[in-house]
Amino acid sequence: MKVVVISGSPRENANTEIMMKHVVNYVKQKDVEVKFVNLSEGGFEYYRGWVNDYNEKTLQAAKDITEADVWLIGTPIYNSMYSAALKNLFEFVNYKETEGKTAGLSIIASGMIGFTDVQTLLTQLMSYFRVITNPTPVFVTADKIADGEITDEDVKSRLNEMVDKTLELAKRN
Repeated sequence: MKVVVISGSPRENANTEIMMKHVVNYVKQKDVEVKFVNLSEGGFEYYRGWVNDYNEKTLQAAKDITEADVWLIGTPIYNSMYSAALKNLFEFVNYKETEGKTAGLSIIASGMIGFTDVQTLLTQLMSYFRVITNPTPVFVTADKIADGEITDEDVKSRLNEMVDKTLELAKRN
């Protein structure tokens, strides 16, 4: 099974990146192939239509997503929406090649408002790609991350459980 973990924040050292690095490390303990697409690394191009001159990093990310059986997606909430960088990344993915894949979601915000709105938007995006979405996302507030680490054991446990349930859902699919 191929898994892609996506950190959807374009900000360097973002809380989303910290959260998704935990997910990557947990997934590496499983018997799966894992790739990490980290939008905070930069170098991802903006979608300009179906042209052939995108850089290798952008094309490789789209290929990794398309070839993966499981997508584990983390995004911050920006202005009541998932990140524009994440939306841009999915512009490169051909929906005709993604049917039947499985996704797990984790969303981080500064406060307790807007989680279900963004979950709904991400689930709709996954539906466009014909991807089955784990109905149990992980909602995390930024105060659970400090000094580059997740400080709350419950958050770690919920992230691990989301991974486990998403992988289990993918195996049944």
